[in-house]
Amino acid sequence: MGGPSAEREVSLSTGKGCAEALRGEGFDVIEVDPGETHAGAELCARLAAINPDVVFNALHGRWGEDGCVQGLLEWMRLPYTHSGVLASSLAMDKARAKDTFRAHGLPVVDSIIARKQDVCSAHVMATPYVVKPNNEGSSVGVYLVNEAANGPPQLGPEMPDEVMVETFAPGRELTTSVLGDKPGDPGALTVTDILTDGWYDYDAKYKPGGSRHVVPAELPQEIWDACMDMALRAHTALGCRGVSRTDFRWDESRGLEGLIILETNTQPGMTPTSLTPEQAQAVGMSFGQLCRWLVEDASCNR
Repeated sequence: MGGPSAEREVSLSTGKGCAEALRGEGFDVIEVDPGETHAGAELCARLAAINPDVVFNALHGRWGEDGCVQGLLEWMRLPYTHSGVLASSLAMDKARAKDTFRAHGLPVVDSIIARKQDVCSAHVMATPYVVKPNNEGSSVGVYLVNEAANGPPQLGPEMPDEVMVETFAPGRELTTSVLGDKPGDPGALTVTDILTDGWYDYDAKYKPGGSRHVVPAELPQEIWDACMDMALRAHTALGCRGVSRTDFRWDESRGLEGLIILETNTQPGMTPTSLTPEQAQAVGMSFGQLCRWLVEDASCNR
């Protein structure tokens, strides 16, 4: 939990909540924070000293969600939760994840990878569009450029030298969590409709009252079924393990043609306001049971 990424604070909240839930399920839990520096060697030494039966990965963002810590755990032969090296790195790289979705017949919006300086100098695609880091999550550094924008966005220092620019997809924000994809696993859980006053940004995701969740979402059966199906197909296409959450946009005016995948998150938040625990609760699985399922699903060679 914690770690050096831009999502450190959310990861600490996720880790604390999961640790408490697992203790409630009877597990002995040791909380490990790699810290705000890239102390990989120290993390290895700490894990070697603890020699845990399972590592519950509650890290978010780079290093913890992009295949790096997964590779370390594979090298140490420590069973761990969530997705493995390849699926984690693939899902974290938004451009390559979109290529994978396209190859599997899943709908995504058009996008390009552009240099930060070019994006700040002139519109690199027709408005409206969205600018985001190619390898961060939780709406860190997301810029929405409206049709009425006088000029290109002036990206802040938190943005990397290369960014993703994608066509803005209008409509409702929907999401579906997937818990395993083997026979007997829960699979796709349910669909949530996320209601906000504006952009579903970092504050809307993690601050109390930042957004309102309608779960289960009130949708036409065709759209509901498509979300459940596409989330499971996205989970499988990327090679995810354990839990994932796939986010959608749905333009009601276009029916099924208006449903597109935004991205798949291999380390969905597990904070008090998070979507995945709420979806699990909606299908009769408590937070403790969800965390227990993830621990019992843990392995190497993921």
